[in-house]
Amino acid sequence: MHILTILRRSVVFLALLTILTCTYTVIVTAAGKAMFPFQAGGSIITVNGKTYSTLQGQPFNAPRHLWGRPVSVDVSTYSANGKPLLYAGPSNKSPATSEYAENLQTRLDHVRNAHPEKVSMPVPVDLVTESASGLDPHISPAAAEYQAERLARTTDFTLDEVHRTIVMYTEGRTLGLLGEPRVNVLKVNLALDGLLPNGRAASNDSDTSSQTGARATTPVR
Repeated sequence: MHILTILRRSVVFLALLTILTCTYTVIVTAAGKAMFPFQAGGSIITVNGKTYSTLQGQPFNAPRHLWGRPVSVDVSTYSANGKPLLYAGPSNKSPATSEYAENLQTRLDHVRNAHPEKVSMPVPVDLVTESASGLDPHISPAAAEYQAERLARTTDFTLDEVHRTIVMYTEGRTLGLLGEPRVNVLKVNLALDGLLPNGRAASNDSDTSSQTGARATTPVR
């Protein structure tokens, strides 16, 4: 009789635990989708039929693109149909090892060689070190501005237009308190490719407004 009581109570407990767990999951998921549909869906944007996640860092290395934090990429795994799968994550290498120092120096030399006009300036640390997740989609405003001259040199944007594009995709502190200002690398690169609004469009709008204002204030004779 005692064993049956224990079993009955265990079944009731497991049933209640299952119901509460499922109910909590459904409520939180529904609330997230209702209040934050973009974020709950993975912060996915679709541009020209292609989908991108603004929450996942991606390796950009073309001269005409803004470079993000270094990413350790593994393409040794393949899908069932033979397509390579990209995996990335932190290297987990100790800063005390010589291998870490060599990798850091290689990255440092690469960044400096690509930005000869900044030879006397220190390289922002996030351009040569990986994030804890290995997939950070953001860099600091200082790291983005460090690359502005190169972007103006390798694209058809002026330096001012590059600066404006970076500012357009700079995110502030969460709720005004948490974290630090940060630049979304993917969005800047899509903007530089003309797939998202960029600093050139802002410049043209400003010039048009100025010309319109000048005509409106010119006295009629």
